[in-house]
Amino acid sequence: MNQKSETLEKRGKKTVKFVFLCILTFIVSFAGSVVFKMSYEPASFKKYSVAWNEEIGTVHKDLAYGEEDAQKFDLYVPADKTKNNYGLVVYLHAGGFTGGDKADDAKMLQWLASKGYVAAGINYTLFGENNPDANIYTQSMEIKDSMPYVIEEAKKLGYNIDEMAISGGSAGGTLALLYGYRDANTSPVPVRMVFEAVGPSSFYPEDWKSYGFDQNKEGAASLFSVMSGKQITPEMFGTAAYDETIKDISALQWVDKNTVPTVMAYGAHDKFQPYDGSVRLNDALNQYNVPHEYSVLEHSGHGLQNDNKKYLEYMQNVETYLEKYMPVKN
Repeated sequence: MNQKSETLEKRGKKTVKFVFLCILTFIVSFAGSVVFKMSYEPASFKKYSVAWNEEIGTVHKDLAYGEEDAQKFDLYVPADKTKNNYGLVVYLHAGGFTGGDKADDAKMLQWLASKGYVAAGINYTLFGENNPDANIYTQSMEIKDSMPYVIEEAKKLGYNIDEMAISGGSAGGTLALLYGYRDANTSPVPVRMVFEAVGPSSFYPEDWKSYGFDQNKEGAASLFSVMSGKQITPEMFGTAAYDETIKDISALQWVDKNTVPTVMAYGAHDKFQPYDGSVRLNDALNQYNVPHEYSVLEHSGHGLQNDNKKYLEYMQNVETYLEKYMPVKN
C-alpha cells in the first residue's frame, strides 16, 4: 500500500470514528434528557397532574396497531362517556429516537383525559442494534399508520373521535410536528393543532454547531443519513435537492399557509438539538401567518429545567390553544 492510500485510509477511519462518536453523543444526550419538566413538578405545575382514579378516567394499555413488538398504544379515556363526540390528543414520547416509552408520559396523558379529551400515547420502533433500519421517517410512518387504529379503538369503547391534536417532547416533538404538518391532509379526522417541546424540525449543518457540523459536513451527512434513511453527501448541503431529500423528516419544509396552529418551547442553550432550528421554524410560521406561540427558555438547555416561569407560560399556551382550537364538547 502506497503512502497516499495509507493517508486516505487513516482519514477514512478517523471520519468514521468521528461520525460514530457524534451519533453516540446525540443518542445518549437526547435519550438522557427526556424533557425534564415532564417529571419535575414545582408547586406551580401541580395543576398539570391529577390523582388518577376511575372517577377521572380509565386507561387501556398495549393496544395493537401493527404486528411489530413496538406497535402498541395506550388509550386514556375520560369517565364521562355521554358526549356525542370527543377530541383526541396524542402525546408522543421522548428518547432520542432510540429509547423511551409511552408509559413515560402517563401524567401528561392522565391530565389530558381529566380535561375531557381522549388521550393516546403511542410507541414506535426505535433505532438500535435490533432495528438498524429504523429512522425518523419510518417512525413517522408508524405514527401515521397508527391513527385509524387509535380512533377505531376509541369508538369501540364508546368515544367517537371527530378531531384531534398531536403533541410530544424531544424526539416525540419531531414526530408530532411531522404528523401535524406533513400528514394532516390524510388524517382520519381533522388535525386542529400541534404542541411540542424541543423537537428538531430541520437539518442544516450550520445549525448543529454543538456537534461541529458547521465545520464537519461529512459528519453531518452521515448522521442525517442515519436519521432520514437516505443517502446524503456533503455536496448536497445548500441545494434544493437537499431540501427535497430531507423533506420527509423536516417539519420546516412543510410549513405553508395551511399549517395548523402550533405551540412550542425551546431552550436557548440546547446542545442536543439545534436551538437555531427552532428560530428557523418560528420565522417560517411568522412568514405564513400561522397562529403560534414560541416560548424561548433563555437559561435552559434541552431539559428546559431553569426557567419555570417560561415553561409555565408554555403550558398555559397549550391550554389556551386547546380551548380555542379544540374545546371539550359540552
